[in-house]
Amino acid sequence: MSDVPEVDAAGLPEKLGAVDQLLHRGEANPRTRSGIVGLEILDTTPDWERFRTRFDNASRNVLRLRQKVVMPTLPTASPRWVVDPDFNLDFHVRRMRVPSPGTLRDLFDLAEIALQTPMDITRPLWSATLVEGLEGGRAATILHLSHAVTDGVGAIEMFANIYDLERDPEPRQMAPLPIPQDLSPNDLMREGLGRLPGKIAGGVLGLIGGAARAANRTVRDPVSAVSGVVEYAMSGARVNRPAAERSPLLRRRSLSSRTEAIDIPFGDLRSAAKAAGGSINDAYLAGLCGALRLYHEAMGVPIEDLPMAVPVNLRSEDDPAGGNRFAGVNLAAPVGIADPELRIRAVRAQMTTKREERAIDIVGAIAPVLSLLPDNILESVAGSVVNSDVQASNVAMYAGDTFIAGAKILRHYGIGPLPGVAIMAVLISRSGYFTVTTRYDRAAITDEALFAQCLLDGFNEVLALGGDGRAEPVTFAATVPPEAENASSNGSAAQ
Repeated sequence: MSDVPEVDAAGLPEKLGAVDQLLHRGEANPRTRSGIVGLEILDTTPDWERFRTRFDNASRNVLRLRQKVVMPTLPTASPRWVVDPDFNLDFHVRRMRVPSPGTLRDLFDLAEIALQTPMDITRPLWSATLVEGLEGGRAATILHLSHAVTDGVGAIEMFANIYDLERDPEPRQMAPLPIPQDLSPNDLMREGLGRLPGKIAGGVLGLIGGAARAANRTVRDPVSAVSGVVEYAMSGARVNRPAAERSPLLRRRSLSSRTEAIDIPFGDLRSAAKAAGGSINDAYLAGLCGALRLYHEAMGVPIEDLPMAVPVNLRSEDDPAGGNRFAGVNLAAPVGIADPELRIRAVRAQMTTKREERAIDIVGAIAPVLSLLPDNILESVAGSVVNSDVQASNVAMYAGDTFIAGAKILRHYGIGPLPGVAIMAVLISRSGYFTVTTRYDRAAITDEALFAQCLLDGFNEVLALGGDGRAEPVTFAATVPPEAENASSNGSAAQ
């Protein structure tokens, strides 16, 4: 039995799980890089020293922010999170200014550069950049984090230490510095070699015990035992099988990407979902499907459906914030349904069925095997595992107002990786607003202005179910229909 604790002093796992290992290895390859960005818009520029101190204190409370990954020279032990003895806060907490006039388009382009830049995997896998000079006296933070550290839900808990519930609270007491750990890859390899006999013996005993239990179940109830194995295998086949034919428009891949975003008042999307008898997630996916329908039709390639992957949170209350605990649901996204209410119902029916699959976490089950593959094979396998045109995530954050170093967070935009897909969409709910951010491969989406307008129009179709609510463009200027432009001109002339 290992004498290494399962979790560290902060309650985070010390060893990387199999999925975390895959994501960590992917950081070295631009096609499998797993960085995620949280882009926060602030109502004013926070005090720099308070901002820096807040992250310093957070890194002392959440050890993962001061930990790096040590990979054994030979795979005799699991990779380990250790407190970096050379941790330098100023490498991770940065400050910059955008050129005037400091638009949100400029800000999102900066975030794109961060996502396309490889992380230094010899250091803790995160950075926080304060961006000053936005129009209207505003500022922003770009929080960049490797997916190997945690998933979106875990990140909410991990970074909660940096926020306040009021603009100028009482100063917090600084936590003590964590004890650094000087562990080399060779040290970890030798440690694994020393434990290898015990692991082998334990593994053999575990196999024997498992085989005995399986044999006992088979003898007692052979029909249930066999049918259970067959049912799981069939479920696994359904989970991995492509849900729909790939879109002919979205097939090409490159290393160039772009991000667009829209804002939606919380109550408007909720009203639309309720009017159609669906959840907020159903309405979100239906809005995304509407945008894809409009884009395909405008490009002259209408389709009925396309494969869409939707991550499902598997994290329980007892799970630590670190690591990844999610599975993917593969939908045949009903892009061809023009009626937004019927589209919401079609999405809901599929999500309800797919969530109940026994093998929903099959990628997690095979991750230990995948983690042993060479990098070039792993890249091709990763593409076949995802096997979707679009991935759509949904992360609920803080409901009330939050502040950082005296500045209020107005909006939060989530920008995710492109793991072999053409489009990564992220819905964030925070402080009374939903934001929808779509990052796409520019080889797949070739008409950027058209796609941005379709994104806005697709969600407005859904929002119309609940009343007069409308989405607002963030990174682009909406196209005004000719009839609306004429009406506006006539109205101005009359005045």
